[in-house]
Amino acid sequence: MSVGSSPIRIDAAAKLTGKAQYPSDRIGVDALWAMAVFTDQPHARLVSLNLDPARRLDGVVDVFGSADVPVNEFGLTMADHPVFVGLEHSGRSALPCDVSRWEADRLALVVAETPEAARAAAAAIEAEWVPLPVLANIDESLASQTLIHPENAKDSNAYYSLRIRKGDMAAGWAAADVVVESTYEFPYQEHAYLQPEAGLAYIDSQGRVTVEVAGQWAHEDQEQIAHALDLPAERVRVIYPAVGGAFGGREDISVQIVLALAVLRLQKRGINRPVATVWSREESIVGHGKRHRGRIKARWGASRDGLVTAVSSTAWLDAGAYNFTSNKVLGNCHLHQAGPYEIPNAEIDSIAVYTSATPAGAFRGFGAPQAAFAAESQINKLAEALGIDPVEIRRINSLRDSSIGITQTLMPEGVTMPEVIDRCASAAAAPPPDSAVSAAGVSAAKDFSPLLSLPAQPEALRQGRGFACSFKNVGFSFGFPERCEAEIVLHGDPDSETPEWAELFHAGAEVGQGTHTAMLQMAADATGLPIERIKHRFSDTASSGDSGSASASRLTWMSGNAILGAAEEAEKAWRDNQRPAVGRFRFIPPPTEALDPNDGYCMPNFSYGYVAQHVELTVDTETGHIRVDRVVSTHDVGRAINPQLVVGQIEGAVIQAHGYALSEDLRSDGGRLQNMRLSTYLMPGIGDIPTNVESVVLELADPLGPWGARGMAEMGMIPYAPAIAAALHDATGVWFDSFPLTPDRVLAGLHKAAS
Repeated sequence: MSVGSSPIRIDAAAKLTGKAQYPSDRIGVDALWAMAVFTDQPHARLVSLNLDPARRLDGVVDVFGSADVPVNEFGLTMADHPVFVGLEHSGRSALPCDVSRWEADRLALVVAETPEAARAAAAAIEAEWVPLPVLANIDESLASQTLIHPENAKDSNAYYSLRIRKGDMAAGWAAADVVVESTYEFPYQEHAYLQPEAGLAYIDSQGRVTVEVAGQWAHEDQEQIAHALDLPAERVRVIYPAVGGAFGGREDISVQIVLALAVLRLQKRGINRPVATVWSREESIVGHGKRHRGRIKARWGASRDGLVTAVSSTAWLDAGAYNFTSNKVLGNCHLHQAGPYEIPNAEIDSIAVYTSATPAGAFRGFGAPQAAFAAESQINKLAEALGIDPVEIRRINSLRDSSIGITQTLMPEGVTMPEVIDRCASAAAAPPPDSAVSAAGVSAAKDFSPLLSLPAQPEALRQGRGFACSFKNVGFSFGFPERCEAEIVLHGDPDSETPEWAELFHAGAEVGQGTHTAMLQMAADATGLPIERIKHRFSDTASSGDSGSASASRLTWMSGNAILGAAEEAEKAWRDNQRPAVGRFRFIPPPTEALDPNDGYCMPNFSYGYVAQHVELTVDTETGHIRVDRVVSTHDVGRAINPQLVVGQIEGAVIQAHGYALSEDLRSDGGRLQNMRLSTYLMPGIGDIPTNVESVVLELADPLGPWGARGMAEMGMIPYAPAIAAALHDATGVWFDSFPLTPDRVLAGLHKAAS
């Protein structure tokens, strides 16, 4: 059986040797170079624009702007974003396009013979602007009468909101012996892909506008390109070569539409050459969305026996200048404000706010890490106030099978939060596997040297432990028409009873998580063939049906079910003596429902994954430096399709969460990012990561998952920050309600608490 084993990844050799073809590797010598020109205006109205000086420069082939786009709008969930800011458009979009709402709005696309010529042309464009009020953050935006998007938010920049009203709040507060109330702040996080945005566009042999790019949902890219260019979808082809990281940020359009526009317009001029672009790291950081910053104000009550009686919580997310996926991220944040707990009485409000800042969108965890920071900090504070062990209070309140969730519907069968909590607690109680680390998870004080020239003073070191848990939806939520398609073709001798080999066609994106390897393993099991006899064609809209996105912890779960269906259809065709035997299948999971606008009643999701984390750390109270000595990350994955890839995803999520919690401090001022280089945006390097990460994998089958599998790649990201905050409190007695916990902030918090 291939499922449950860990064969070498099918892309491992190519990526190890450098032979893997990323978008920038696909650019031939005959390609023209494109450069997107940013407006560099956080909020301003365009009053004049002259592209001709750029067009007249040597080496410039053309310059495109708003007048060249048939339908000058795009957006993954809301078409509130113009392709180009400009003074002219075709009238096929009602969206006003003469206002720059973000410093990285696109003003034009220069196409030239060389990158140098393109840069010179970009600098030659003449534009005149009238400044508009810059609403740099949530507070400024909510207080202002200026609307970022008057076309779709008539009264306020708070343009999208959700509600939950469950139970009897008065009774809940009356039953509470302890109430804790805090306001939590959470920061941006930059995706920092290994490869910045890059792409290549051309007209293929069948006349299709073809874009080779890194993304997460090829058919959605195809749809958005077709919409903006006013083409039928079959005239557009999207291919994903190797993808150098995604984490949710490549769900949103970057270079796809403008590259497609360029080759289409040039073809009409008789120029049939590919057009390519490669962004710099600075362009990448400035020019795409981030994890949402924002705040949550939470008030929780519990009885003296530890039972949570009431939750009141309000979240504000800074959507930035455009929606991107803010409405969807807000929904997930909305559900997670109650944590993975059975809450009898709740009032929860969540609000997305337009500002003049960088747009925010999908990022691993998709709203859950922000909400978990508040919910898990609240449950830890209740445990302290009641004198109850943090693990025990979670056992008391945990969701389980037959629980009614926060949206007043039955949780999908297979809730394993109690088992995950127990297993994490027992693993944390055991000595760590590394004998160089003590049972407390802390090595000798002399080894703690954040600054190598200045060893820590032993009396300044404090040690602490923290615990947090969470859950996360698998698949899209709130009534989205979820689906995933696969095709399997069986080949062999016409007289043979069994096929000799098979082909798998699937559009799902390989964004570094190993999904294509897992798909081949599942196809091998589904057909009964060895994995080496499964050929494959991935991530091309011309050869595969819609897979949906590589996001929401859904792709293995959804593609596995689609592959099982396709294999069954192919086997039927084989038994009917069809050679080759083709099986196509569109898997559709159980339906979900949108939140009721009044009380939030709905069936929001069809499946969940479950996670708990234990953290041990050392903090130097003289410098504020934190070293994480041990992480126990416990996951119910349902069935590990590829155990080695599962552990890799756990470790990767923990390290990404480590940077989010401790060091990644993206600054924005006046609507402009201040540290848009990796030299000043500090991600953890190999010397900064936790000393020990122990991945504890449970396989408690999801009743609906293929082979029992659950989605799991996001889970390790979600409870880490509150576990760190709990461990820091255990070490110092001080609660930190915002992060990243950089040394200066830790030191300031300790000094404030001592004063």
